[in-house]
Amino acid sequence: MNSRIWLVAVLLAAPAVAQARSIADQLRKLDPEERAHQVCVIKGIDTIRRDGKLPKADRIKTSITGRAEFTGGEVSTKGGAVRAKSHWYKLKFTCAVSEDQMKALSFKYEVGAEIPEETWEDLGLWR
Repeated sequence: MNSRIWLVAVLLAAPAVAQARSIADQLRKLDPEERAHQVCVIKGIDTIRRDGKLPKADRIKTSITGRAEFTGGEVSTKGGAVRAKSHWYKLKFTCAVSEDQMKALSFKYEVGAEIPEETWEDLGLWR
């Protein structure tokens, strides 16, 4: 779990060209399932921002109320969360990944209700 947070922090902090190399290098160090989760988080943030649903989205957690599954080249969850402007929202998604898990090919999602701040600590969320 800590490697997920660290990788996303690297993603948000590095310049674009160096960032692409660094992300690929870091992804190669992860086991296939963790790598699949990470590429889906990266694709998810980009997709949600571009779609305009939450243009300030900056974090995704794949498993807050239920475990995300990685099967058949897809990561899916009904118990995820996305953060935007210091607010967390429920998130369901399905994300197809490449055979080597180095690229997310598609990201289909549904943003749900805002998650009350008084539940954040129990769910492992933060401001």
